Amino acid sequence: MKIDRIDAWVCSFPLPAPFSPSWVPGHANPNNSCVVYRLVTDEGLEGYAGWVAFADEPRGPVNLLRAFLMGRDPTRPAELRPIIESAVRVLGLRVWFVETALYDLAAKAAGVPLYRYLGGVRDRVPAYASFGELREAKARADDAIAARELGFGCIKLRPRHETMREDIEEVETVRAAVGDSMAIAADANQGWRVDTFAKGPSWDFKRALATAKAYEQFDVEWLEEPLDQFDFEGYRRLRDQTTTPIAGGELAGDIWPCRELIERRAVDIIQPDATFTGGIAGALQIAQMAEMFGIGFQPHTWSNGLGLAANMHVMAATNGAWLEYPYDPPGWVPEGRDAMLTEPIKATDGFVDLPQTPGLGVELDIERITKYGMPI
Repeated sequence: MKIDRIDAWVCSFPLPAPFSPSWVPGHANPNNSCVVYRLVTDEGLEGYAGWVAFADEPRGPVNLLRAFLMGRDPTRPAELRPIIESAVRVLGLRVWFVETALYDLAAKAAGVPLYRYLGGVRDRVPAYASFGELREAKARADDAIAARELGFGCIKLRPRHETMREDIEEVETVRAAVGDSMAIAADANQGWRVDTFAKGPSWDFKRALATAKAYEQFDVEWLEEPLDQFDFEGYRRLRDQTTTPIAGGELAGDIWPCRELIERRAVDIIQPDATFTGGIAGALQIAQMAEMFGIGFQPHTWSNGLGLAANMHVMAATNGAWLEYPYDPPGWVPEGRDAMLTEPIKATDGFVDLPQTPGLGVELDIERITKYGMPI
């Protein structure tokens, strides 16, 4: 079997309402902007992958990946991995996401769901509702109650206000609203910054430590990325001085920064996204390292339906505690998040059931992709 063709589209799928991600302050996005890849083999199998987009920057690596991957056997993903590593580490192109399509094809050729191809641990995974916008405390309390009514047992807030007082107030208000019926995590979004449209708050070590200590009384499940993602020593010091679990590593870019966080025992939970940091194989390597060091593994999934699908299969092949389920109505809902798929990935009673069809178990909605996308 050989890769015969690589199709790609830059897409802008309209959302039901503008979405203002806390990590891009000042930007209200009316669309789910992404790139969608379809790798087609000479035997007619199709493998899918997707990533994020702001404009048309995903045009860059397409022809290079065609030159690197066409004519090669996708059922040997380990043999092709050095090619992707070269594109990332030598040419500086973040194309880890393409490995999803290779593994999708390999699992389809084997006739098994991807998570089983990877050594599947379980057929369903517990999911937490991961909110994405910065909202006032009372509004977030209402959102938490609504998520609980949908069956979620855990939520993640985005307390990234200008002042620490406001951050603590949000967590305190939500905890008072839900009591001990839900686990609550908090994401500071300090690991990597996109201050392109407006400047967001910038934490130093003292604010990170004071916030983590304040969160202890509210039994926060974890505090995510309170420092720059490469401040390994800062993370180690922070973890040593608080009982609030510390998480990070989502967009570290490769396995080596994650190894550094793990070996230094700088985090309680490592969160690589298979589409941003190390690909499918790299995410599994990181999960194995984390297990050996007694550190939790919970991949980041905020991108789109194809990114969620990739990390969902990684999660089901490991022992991670929670699957991040991006959900923040009215703008970021499954139908908008997964607009490139024929069916959105659903969470039921706080769990996501893994598809039992071969590969990723999702299908592209080509009609919608061609309507809202541009081929590249």
